Amino acid sequence: MSRTYKVAVLVGSLRQDSHTRKLAKAMIAEAPANIDASIVEIGDLPLYNEDLETDTPPAAWTRMREQIGAADAVLFVTPEYNRSVPGALKNAIDVGSRPWGEAVFNGKPAAVVAASPGAVGAFGANHHLRQSLVFFDMPVMGQPEAYIGNLFGLFDETGAVASDETRAFLRTIMDAFANWIERTALPASEG
Repeated sequence: MSRTYKVAVLVGSLRQDSHTRKLAKAMIAEAPANIDASIVEIGDLPLYNEDLETDTPPAAWTRMREQIGAADAVLFVTPEYNRSVPGALKNAIDVGSRPWGEAVFNGKPAAVVAASPGAVGAFGANHHLRQSLVFFDMPVMGQPEAYIGNLFGLFDETGAVASDETRAFLRTIMDAFANWIERTALPASEG
């Protein structure tokens, strides 16, 4: 039996009732038993400013860095804003990439799920995010690709996933991500 992997989930939308957050929670619910996934909050992170990178950086920066540092892998679930990722998610990436040489993302397996109310499924955000992750030498899962369009139609009035077909698709992504982590994760002593 494989070990349990801790997955940090970064949600690009800050709104607590956002469809992107609902999607992230649904994906966590569909994760296999060897995945312990939880959302790392990014809404309280001050904008990255190297002047704040002192012996006592902002507490929110330290919290996020520790949570991601303790994870074996990172799942990014993001909407698309203006053909790219939301500023809050980019800020979280910038905060996690510092201080120089101590990026908490380095080498961690990753998956990118981009979602949109439109039919294109946030293609631009997905690929912009992947460009940043390559810099951290993060092995990013290539298949199955997750461009989720028509996002508003995926949930019922209670916020639950509306169809068994959608749940099965999310389970497929999470099963593939678990296999990807198993194949690419750093040994426990290095992570």
